Amino acid sequence: MTMGNEPRWLLLIHQIPPRPSYLRVKIWRRLQRLGAAGIKNSVYALPKSDPAQEDFQWIRQEIVREGGEASVCEARFVEGLTDEQVEAMFRAARGEDYRGVADEARRSTAGLPSPRALSSDRRARTQTSLGRLKSRFAEIVAIDLFGARERASASAALSALESRLQTPVNGGTPVKTPSTLTKNVRGRTWVTRRGVHVDRIASAWLIRRFIDPRARFKFVSGKGYEPGKGELRFDMFDAEFTHEGDRCTFEILAERFRLHDPALAPIGAIVHDIDLKDAKHGRPETSGVERLIAGIALGHREDRDRLARGGALFDDLYECFKRKR
Repeated sequence: MTMGNEPRWLLLIHQIPPRPSYLRVKIWRRLQRLGAAGIKNSVYALPKSDPAQEDFQWIRQEIVREGGEASVCEARFVEGLTDEQVEAMFRAARGEDYRGVADEARRSTAGLPSPRALSSDRRARTQTSLGRLKSRFAEIVAIDLFGARERASASAALSALESRLQTPVNGGTPVKTPSTLTKNVRGRTWVTRRGVHVDRIASAWLIRRFIDPRARFKFVSGKGYEPGKGELRFDMFDAEFTHEGDRCTFEILAERFRLHDPALAPIGAIVHDIDLKDAKHGRPETSGVERLIAGIALGHREDRDRLARGGALFDDLYECFKRKR
């Protein structure tokens, strides 16, 4: 590249003090979550962008606050490396991440007995592992800045594991396909408990945006409710779609309708941790979303108002994860 071109890279150059001892590991993990490439010892790179600039500046400030030295600079080229070589470093790192997901998914698939011999407990445990792998896959996709070719094989391995977990019915006939399921639920009335909170708000958003755009919602007292014609229940006692094992209703809906959009996985992880309070995924956005949902519930008594406000929140959250690189 010539010197007249705009800088393409951002570099974080740092020197971390030996104390506190945890700081080096903490900074390394944050850089990994950003998808930064280690160019050389204590030098990390990201493609130049406003979000990358902000992320590197936050890390720089933390290092300096703890007594270290750090600087962030723009670069037209990285000494000793071409742009293509730097891009290859990013792809190699994400390729390794994808291979880890694919290998674990293949081991899980290979270790499963036939669908008829698969116990409900084993199925639930494997579905939990699948959910974790799908969340991890979505996180990798978000930082796959240059399109690692291993993404396709990781996606295929996850799909193969998910297919093995599909419950057989009627003597081994596979469950209906996603397109058939979606067609069969269009224009239904979706019933849930009054006083909707995070899982019901998020599930209603998922239903209307991805499953049934003409969905109508009905709020009832809960236990003992018998659905009328054209009604489907969710997130309530004995519902067609509700918690299974350690998974919330949002996760069950996404799985049953095979919604593989990578931007939905982190939303599912956030809803899971707020609803089940088990800190299983530990996403950094969880506490903020939890407070916003609490504010919606406190500020709006009517369930339809809560769905409208919460739907706007999840629309924006989805766009954030969809566009993030």
